[in-house]
Amino acid sequence: MTTLAATGRTAAGPQQRDATWWRQAVVYQIYPRSFADSNADGIGDLRGITGKVGYLRELGVDAVWLSPFYPSALADGGYDVDDYRAVDPRIGTLVEFDELRAALHGADIRLVVDIVPNHTSNRHAWFREALASPPGSRARERYIFRPGRGERGELPPSDWTSTFGGPAWEPVGDGEWYLHLFAPEQPDLNWADDEVRQDFLTTLRFWADRGVDGFRIDVAHALAKDLTEPLASQAELDADVCSGAHPLQDRDEVHDIYREWRRLFNEYDPPRTAVAEAWVPAHRRSRYASPEGLGQAFNFDLLEAGWNATAFSSIIDKNLELARESGASSTWVLSNHDVVRHATRYALPDGTDLNAWLLHDGAEPHPDEERGRRRARAATLLILALPGSAYLYQGEELGLPEVADLPTDALQDPTFLRSRGEQKGRDGCRVPLPWAVQGPTLGFGDRLAHLPVPADFVRFAVESQASDEDSTLSFYRRALAERRLLQTGESLEWLTPTSPAVVAFTRPGGWTSFTNFGSTPVPMPAGTVIVSSSPIDGHTVPAETTVWLQQDRPAPL
Repeated sequence: MTTLAATGRTAAGPQQRDATWWRQAVVYQIYPRSFADSNADGIGDLRGITGKVGYLRELGVDAVWLSPFYPSALADGGYDVDDYRAVDPRIGTLVEFDELRAALHGADIRLVVDIVPNHTSNRHAWFREALASPPGSRARERYIFRPGRGERGELPPSDWTSTFGGPAWEPVGDGEWYLHLFAPEQPDLNWADDEVRQDFLTTLRFWADRGVDGFRIDVAHALAKDLTEPLASQAELDADVCSGAHPLQDRDEVHDIYREWRRLFNEYDPPRTAVAEAWVPAHRRSRYASPEGLGQAFNFDLLEAGWNATAFSSIIDKNLELARESGASSTWVLSNHDVVRHATRYALPDGTDLNAWLLHDGAEPHPDEERGRRRARAATLLILALPGSAYLYQGEELGLPEVADLPTDALQDPTFLRSRGEQKGRDGCRVPLPWAVQGPTLGFGDRLAHLPVPADFVRFAVESQASDEDSTLSFYRRALAERRLLQTGESLEWLTPTSPAVVAFTRPGGWTSFTNFGSTPVPMPAGTVIVSSSPIDGHTVPAETTVWLQQDRPAPL
């Protein structure tokens, strides 16, 4: 196992003011409520994260991205924010946030926080004021209120549906309705209102002044809206794809907002970074990632790709080209808090309807767990070899599968409730992490967790993997340590594949990434093995395996 300490090389720390750290960073997403519980209340918290900074440093990540930790009723897992400049008391305090930031920076790990600008919660002071104010009042201008149709305004202004199911309009009892693209507890803000714009600049400055290194922007494509009468129908919205003039999504003027944000970010030394969660067509993504905008945008293409060499190589090629166009670096993501974990996706037959599978508690089709683990490790090693930044989701370094059989009375995702049970939702990837081999929550905390931890998670516990050189955790540690030594430049050179099932390329410094997507071994190129996702025996690359090789590296003793 090669480590940074053994080589004498260290990565640039936050104190070195590297303005380009984000271009090649490994960013670890933490869903705070499910990471580590320090006070036995069943909810993960900031002190729990601070207590695991040593684990994160040993893992080898460059930054941590915290999903929302703000005061919230948890109508949508914390993405319904009551106060953007405070910490949920169940998760901690601002003092504890500062302690976490200091601990991370002391370990040369940067901190990125989630910003949720499309909507507030319905408990936000602004929204409470809006409900207490009459139609046409200044308080309602901060949100999107419209009179209902019908004689008494008893019908919604349009037939729009929300992302979580059901109507996108909610009545307030005085003939007006408010827009919520997500849950009713998440009223959409009116970004044409200058007070909204100025208040978010204040929020961004608040966290940047506290030492936050960057921001992940939730639903970045939806802030700018055009509700000029007559309102379009839902069918018309569905038919309007990637025009730049959709009433609710990816409007060209949204970039006026982000240019203003970029000016603020650039006031800091080093400039604060940002990454857009923008579910837009690939050719529209570059504008979010431009140097005049947020600077980087998530590439989610691999979340939707099957286990297929052609699909992977096409996605890689396309996104590297988009990065060149925007001047950003690409981002590579296999799992996050919104999707079925990739160890499980790859364990299921191609084309599996994941929602139907979840609704049947994962019973049919039965996942091939060994295949899923093997493919997941191979895919991870492949994306870690690519130019750009890699985003890891907590628990993937343990090989955690999706928990498909959560009982309905434990489910918290509004998708399940709003769809009337037709979609099970995202709770299965948000189950707390197993740290120990004993205890009611396997080390997450000292009592029951907010989502039940399956007993068989003991197989994946950090305690059981840390000293096992063959474990997925040890594999991630090796891969990330080697990546820090190898990752230079932002280019690659494709190699002619020896098989349609192979994806191979070389990187600056003379090393090669070689992935066999096939079901049988293939000949391995010349070179010394640096790290592999499966054991290598002889001169072939096993099925569903990635290997990194280098020509001039001496063989290990």
